[in-house]
Formats: sequence, structure tokens, C-alpha cells
Amino acid sequence: MAKTLERTDKTRFLDPQVLATIAGMELRARLVVEGLISGLHKSPYQGFSVEFAEHRQYVPGDELRHIDWRVFGKSDRFYVKLYEEDTNLKCYLLLDASGSMGYGSTPPVTKLWYGTHLAAVLTQLMLQQLDSVGLLLFDNEIRRYIAPRSSPRHRTIIFRELESLKPGKQTQVSHIFHDFAERIRRRGLIIVISDLFDDPQAVLTSLQHFRHKKHEVIVFHVLDPYELTFPFERLTLFRDLEGVIPPIMTEPHALKRRYLDSLDEFRTTLKRGCRESAIDYFEVNTAEHFGRALTRYLATRRRRRS
Repeated sequence: MAKTLERTDKTRFLDPQVLATIAGMELRARLVVEGLISGLHKSPYQGFSVEFAEHRQYVPGDELRHIDWRVFGKSDRFYVKLYEEDTNLKCYLLLDASGSMGYGSTPPVTKLWYGTHLAAVLTQLMLQQLDSVGLLLFDNEIRRYIAPRSSPRHRTIIFRELESLKPGKQTQVSHIFHDFAERIRRRGLIIVISDLFDDPQAVLTSLQHFRHKKHEVIVFHVLDPYELTFPFERLTLFRDLEGVIPPIMTEPHALKRRYLDSLDEFRTTLKRGCRESAIDYFEVNTAEHFGRALTRYLATRRRRRS
């Protein structure tokens, strides 16, 4: 449910004197990614696509930086780490474009606006790593699917879709995920960008379907600050942006406690379920710049895997 607001804050997400003067999603994405790489990933192969595989004994000619010094300390022998540097990693961006994603407490920043920019940055990051990236747009059906490619021209195709995207119909997250899991043949990286407004157990079951197929799964759970805090005080008309529930005019204080308790249970269920299924769950508040949010996630991911 959402309340229509008139106040706008068009510069809240744009870095002063740089992003505020730049038009075009591609330029914004490239600038954010360049900052991420310089700050987090000295090598383009230290982002999503490098996974530790195994050790083997050191032989002359191996790079010293790959020696595992912890193993040396225990065994007094030199071993190097082997990695799966799969430059043909296939990344699938699954972006929720349902009606509920059209909500935003500070226009023009809706959850869909935020999601498209996050998807653009991730596209840029994956292509800059020489990996393949594809895009799936969905609401209660698959609206558009662009198969993974790694060419610069492919980026333009994806960005064009993102820039023209509008919120659509009702959400059927679990149905879409189950269907898509059966379509993908090769093991890859699934990145979900959604508010996940569906039955949480059904959502978790569908995400586990990807894990069953040996995909790595990352979930960016996108929520608006008003959804997280329910700050409404006066008599308010609430509208369901997906058209399932009729509009309700009510005093917010009568709903607030029950709403926040339900939301907390919803978020806790998703977090716990993802953790138990080895799925990366990361909650994103649209009040935070999408570049900073992604930086926080990548830093957390790097620390966890180091």
C-alpha cells in the first residue's frame, strides 16, 4: 500500500558536482563502477566471478602472491591457491517490475527507479569483469528476457530496457522463479532485485530451486524508508499499487503496530530462510545511494570470503 506524496528531491541520490550533472544511466553506472573497482577490486577478477577451488603444491614460476601462508605455517610447505576464473560466468539479473515496485516516498525515487539503477551498475560491473550478463523483467509474468552476453553493445541493449521500464501488474515472484530455474541449463549467478512482496515461504522455496540447480544466488531486498517505518500520522488514503485490495481511508495509528510487526516477521523469515539455504540476502533501503549500498554489500562479501 502506498500514499501519494507531492514533495520531490531529485538530487538526493546524485553525488554533488558529478552525478548531478550527468544525464544517462550508462554514464552514471560507469562512474559508480569505476569507484567500486578502484576502492574494492584492484583486479577485475576479484569481484563476483572468482571462487576459491583448491590447493596444489608450489612449483618454481608460480606467483608468490598466490601462496597460502596459513597452510605454510601449519605444514612448513608451500601451496598455492587455485581459483575458478571463469570469464564466461553467466549472470542473470532478475528485476521485479510489478506494481508495488512503483512506490516511492520521495519521487522520482521509487523502488523500481532504484532497482533499475542497481541493475545498471551490476551490468556494468559484470561486463567490466569480462563476464556475461542477462536481464529478466517480471511482474506476474516474464515481461522481457535478454539472454546473457558479454559484448559492449549488449550493455546498450540492457540499459535501453531499463530506462524505458514502467511498473506493471501484480507480483508472482515464486511462480516466475520456478519457471526460470527450469529454463537455465548452465550453472551461473542469479541476482534478484525485488521487494519480494509475495508469500515468504513460497519465495524461499523458489529461491531454493535455483540453489538446487547449483546456481549462486544473491537477493537485494529493496524497501522504501516509509515502508520500514510507517511514519504516517494523519488520516490517510492507502492504495494498493497492484490493485488487489481496495483503497482504505484510515487513521494510521490504528494500523502501525500491527503493520510493523507483520513486516518484521516477513523480513526475519526471508533473512533466516536465505541464510539456511546459503543465499546471500542483503536488505536495501532506497534512502541510501545505490552506489553506496552496493559498495557495502561487496565489502561484506569480500570480508566473508577472505
